[in-house]
Amino acid sequence: MGNVVIPVHDVNPARRTPWVTYALLAANFVVFLFLTPGVAGSLTGESGLAQLCHLQAFLDRYAVVPQELVHHRMPNLVPTGDTGVGPQGPGCVVGPPGYAKSPELSVLTAMFLHGGWLHLLGNLLFLWIFGNNVEDRMGHLRFLLFYLVCGYAASYGFALLNADSRAPLIGASGAIAGVLGAYLVLYPKARVWVLVPFLIFLPLRLPAWIVLGLWFALQAVYSSGGGVSDAGTVAYAAHVVGFAAGMLIAWPLRPGTPPPPA
Repeated sequence: MGNVVIPVHDVNPARRTPWVTYALLAANFVVFLFLTPGVAGSLTGESGLAQLCHLQAFLDRYAVVPQELVHHRMPNLVPTGDTGVGPQGPGCVVGPPGYAKSPELSVLTAMFLHGGWLHLLGNLLFLWIFGNNVEDRMGHLRFLLFYLVCGYAASYGFALLNADSRAPLIGASGAIAGVLGAYLVLYPKARVWVLVPFLIFLPLRLPAWIVLGLWFALQAVYSSGGGVSDAGTVAYAAHVVGFAAGMLIAWPLRPGTPPPPA
C-alpha cells in the first residue's frame, strides 16, 4: 500500500475474535490464488501472450473501469481473451462483450482482485494488523458494512477524478485505507512496531498517529503525482478517499473507545 515504514504488529489486543477480518483475508487470498487467471503460471515462471490476454479480459469484466462507472455504459468492444495477428503483429483480440456487466457491482468484485503478490500481501498485512481492533470496536456486521462502504467511496472517488479512464481499477486498498483512517481516529496513541529501511531494517515502536499520519501524507503527495515515478499506475487518490471516509464514519465512535495499553 505504499509506505516508507513497514508495520509488523500493534500493541493493542482485541477483546473478541475478528471473524470478519479473517474472512476478508481468506477471501482475498482465495480469489487471487484460485480465480485470477495467470497466477498459476506466475508461480511456475510461465508467461505469454495468451496468459496476458486472458488476464486482460478477466479484469475488463470484473474490475472497476472509471469510464463505465461514471457514465454507466459499456464499450462496444472489449478484450475477448483470445489472441490473434493483426496489422501490428500478434495481440489480444477484441470484440463485442459477451456478458452483461454491472459497473456498480464491479466495485464489489474489484475489491477482491489484485495485480500481483506484492499488491496482495501488502494489502493483507495492513488489514491483518489494523482490522481486528476496528472490527472489535464496531462489531462484526457493522465492520463488514463499513469496509464495503469505504471500498465503494474509494472507487467512486477515483472514478470521478478519472472519468475518461479505461484502465481497470482493482485491489482492496481503498477499503483497507478506510480501516486505517478509522484506526487513526479510534486508537491514535496505540503503539505500532514498524520496520524502517535505513541500510538495514530498524525496528521501532511508534504511536499510530505517526505511522498512519505519515502513510496518509504520502498517499496525498503521490495522488498529485509528486515524488513518485509510477503515480499513474497506483490509485493513490482511491487511498486518500477511502482513508477520509473511514475517519468520518469512525469519528462518532471515539468517545466510547477504550484506550489501548500504554
